[in-house]
Amino acid sequence: MIRMNPAPDVSDTDTGNGRLVLAATPMGQVDDASSRLRHALATADIVAAEDTRRTKALAQALDVTITGNIVSYYDQVEAARTPALLDAIRAGSTVLLVTDAGMPSVSDPGHKIVAACAAAGLRVTALPGPSAVTTALAVSGLPSDRFCFEGFAPRKHQARLDWLAQLVDEPRTVVFFDSPHRLADTIADAVDVLGPDREAAVCRELTKTYEEIRRGPLADLAQWAAEGVRGEITVVVAPGERRVPAVDDLVEQAERLVAGGLRLKEACAQVTEGTGVSRRDIYEAVLAARSEVD
Repeated sequence: MIRMNPAPDVSDTDTGNGRLVLAATPMGQVDDASSRLRHALATADIVAAEDTRRTKALAQALDVTITGNIVSYYDQVEAARTPALLDAIRAGSTVLLVTDAGMPSVSDPGHKIVAACAAAGLRVTALPGPSAVTTALAVSGLPSDRFCFEGFAPRKHQARLDWLAQLVDEPRTVVFFDSPHRLADTIADAVDVLGPDREAAVCRELTKTYEEIRRGPLADLAQWAAEGVRGEITVVVAPGERRVPAVDDLVEQAERLVAGGLRLKEACAQVTEGTGVSRRDIYEAVLAARSEVD
């Protein structure tokens, strides 16, 4: 028989120390709220909310009364509000941090206060729950054993192209957020940089009434997105295939480095770094090429 330890009470301050509690909130369905979130909202000394109106509406929908002080904590006020919240934690208060949806600090407010608490030696814990990142990854149908999260796609065209260029050979599945107003441009740029056949999934309004998941090659998704998309967007892109550079190209690069003053062994090590090509093979190829010239 497996015995489960009871979850710690996030309002418990029997140690005399306060704590910061990061609480995941529903992305769309109120029923996704955990019983621990309900209890935390009702008992925390301070509730720091990205949007106080949305948090109050959530509490009302959960039939919970927030008894602690509720303060706003969004991007523009993070730096200013953090010192006072740290003082409250030092004094023994439980500060509950909630954002509009999902887990705080994942492309949402929270990183600054977590880092500050860590630096000050103050306790930080979390109430796990909904996350658009892992939910999209799970339903995408793409490899999930290794993945990276890229936050929001860049807004400007050139910055977006530069960012996508870094993902061409990315060996992990890539997850990122995007605005519905920019999605068509982002997917069109991805077709140009990553290729029309790269598999991807666009997840719209995850867990909500009008949830939609589109899977397929980027070229097909670009046609769909061009018609206009609404709602909150999470994009998942398949891993890229590692491209092994041609030996002749690496030989030329190594010779250029040697002409610039590097020893041959050092040049071969530099040009093969991260390519999967043996530097010994390139070293021997350079010598073979030189002997043909002689």
